[in-house]
Amino acid sequence: MKSLVKALVLVPLGLVIVLLAVANRAPVVLSLDPFSAEAPALSLTLPLFLLLFAAVMLGVLVGGVAAWLAQSKHRRAARAGRRDMERLRAEAERLRAAAGAAPPARPHP
Repeated sequence: MKSLVKALVLVPLGLVIVLLAVANRAPVVLSLDPFSAEAPALSLTLPLFLLLFAAVMLGVLVGGVAAWLAQSKHRRAARAGRRDMERLRAEAERLRAAAGAAPPARPHP
């Protein structure tokens, strides 16, 4: 079922990407010089679809980094929670051993 849903999403998406690339093959000039519009010191000539794909990939990369940085406090809290859980589990096992009780089966996380 999962592969069918994936195919139903990826096949049309791939078709749209190919059609976009075929329809936007014309070369465009990307000028990286804000001071000289007539004769830019640094410019690139490339097909429009490459410029669009590069912009989308850059956006995905910047968004992913921003989300990763925003979630750092949650990852830090999860690590602290795991350390506390292990410390408390070890203490409980130590107390059970001191009381002579058999330790319970340890669940796998």
